[in-house]
Amino acid sequence: MSILIDQNTRLLVQGITGGEGSFHTKQMIEYGTKVVAGVTPGKGGQKFDGKIPVFNTVAEAVDKEGANEVGIMPGFIHREGNVGVISRSGTLTYEAVYQLTQLGIGQSTCIGIGGDPIIGTNFVDALELFEKDAETTAVVLIGEIGGTAEEEAAAYVKDHVTKPVVSFIAGRTAPPGRRMGHAGAIISGGHGTAAEKMAALQSAGITVVQNPAEIGQTVKQILAQNI
Repeated sequence: MSILIDQNTRLLVQGITGGEGSFHTKQMIEYGTKVVAGVTPGKGGQKFDGKIPVFNTVAEAVDKEGANEVGIMPGFIHREGNVGVISRSGTLTYEAVYQLTQLGIGQSTCIGIGGDPIIGTNFVDALELFEKDAETTAVVLIGEIGGTAEEEAAAYVKDHVTKPVVSFIAGRTAPPGRRMGHAGAIISGGHGTAAEKMAALQSAGITVVQNPAEIGQTVKQILAQNI
């Protein structure tokens, strides 16, 4: 089953009256998402599309409509199923999901935790939820250089996760001291390298692929072994 959110989750859209916000809101509504509020500072009191209330702040929208915020993922590449996906990279999330779907492997929930130094949900939070979810049978974990999130995830998997985990770490060729893409993707003081993270994950029994193109096939092979 889906963790964190499902088809009944009430959502708000920040910047709903802008070009990008209105475009994605209409796409979400067509998909069946329950968009119950929008937020655009200075435009509180208006109605989007004649029916969705617009508020000046997120706090107002949450208080009045019980709304939640989530990120945006393209629905058409996803398929309902039993593989959980957690990733620091948005683009690699789409790549992994597309591969799985093309192989007929659906996803239970896909979680993008972001690549900044300070985030909300982390790998361990998501792994705990996937481990407790009876309908999630395997997990894909996509990390990148910088920080210690992957090492912490490896330690958690080793002690608490019974389901197979497949991982890919981005940034193997990144030079030390140079930020790559995300604010948190930087090797500092010789720590946070891809090699260190891959070694930690492998020592925890996690299958680590060398190339993102191998994610889907590797998951397929592992699922076949665990039938």
